[in-house]
Amino acid sequence: MKKVKVGIIGCGKISGIYMENCHKFDILELTACADIDRARAEEQAAMYNIPNVYTTEELLADPEIELVINLTIPALHARIMLEALQAGKHVYVEKPLGVTREEGEAVLKLAKEKGLLVGCAPETFLGAGIQTALKLVKEDRIGTPIAATAFMMSRGHEHWHPDPEFYYAAGGGPMFDMGPYYLTALVQLLGPIRSISGMTGTALAERTITSEKKHGQKIPVDIPTHVAGLMQFESGAIGTMITSFDVFGGSTLPPIEIYGTKGSMLVPDPNSFGGPVKYRLLGENDWIEEPLLEGYHENTRGIGPADMAYAIRSGRPHRASGELAYHVLEAMWGFHDASDQGKQYEMSSTCAAPAPLPQDLPKYTLDQ
Repeated sequence: MKKVKVGIIGCGKISGIYMENCHKFDILELTACADIDRARAEEQAAMYNIPNVYTTEELLADPEIELVINLTIPALHARIMLEALQAGKHVYVEKPLGVTREEGEAVLKLAKEKGLLVGCAPETFLGAGIQTALKLVKEDRIGTPIAATAFMMSRGHEHWHPDPEFYYAAGGGPMFDMGPYYLTALVQLLGPIRSISGMTGTALAERTITSEKKHGQKIPVDIPTHVAGLMQFESGAIGTMITSFDVFGGSTLPPIEIYGTKGSMLVPDPNSFGGPVKYRLLGENDWIEEPLLEGYHENTRGIGPADMAYAIRSGRPHRASGELAYHVLEAMWGFHDASDQGKQYEMSSTCAAPAPLPQDLPKYTLDQ
């Protein structure tokens, strides 16, 4: 297949792994990058052998670039996507799809009008860990899934991240930061969500940065930092979920567990691509570790845009789709709305669970 030429907008901390992996997929040709800080863009271009350093406007005006990867902060996600779509580019964005549901809706509406594709992280569900768990579900290894738990228990990011302010602003918080990984994995394994209940809280009105770059600076906290709730999936399964930046003494709760009519399954951290995956059947005392499928065990951010590039060329659906990302975005707001309004939130969107990755393709090839 003819390569899809790619430009990356946003050259911050996450960009390096995308740039590294774009060079590994046969379908992608990374030709340009842009950042509001040109020196940062030039540094990344030199490190990852990217031929062109542009302004955002120059990148969007380049007629050879077909796919834009948007790695800006959440508050800019929708604006950059809309500009890319108006310029006739397909666009893939870091999570979340937007800060609000209205932003997500506007992006999908314009993409449909333009006949262009929208994709969105996380793509970690395409890793060997979640794909192995999906295989067990489809094989009926643990029976019909009836319930699930998902826990992301953290102290927040100000102790390690060089620029943590956006985690505590609109579009941040534990649900909008980490919820996409957990919710996307749950939708992959159990299908779309029907309704949500939730409660939210905020432990601290202000955070102190202790990472080196901005050590001692204060951050106002403008979003809930502890979000807990229940989900009912369209399949009938019930999920329990907590995401928190307010766990200061650590936690032993597992990332995800699925409970079926024949047994239970331990699902690996959905922020990773690997394993392990374990299950225990009714009447047995020991957990069995399932060998991971061949494929993507290491950090393979960039697999989502690569899968999307094959979809651009072939016309097949892409897996980390805008529709999936919007469903997850609506669900994240559903937890907050249910808490604010004191009543159950009914989802207005749905989506198809992404197709499993084929197991008969060479690595870094996704033409099915």
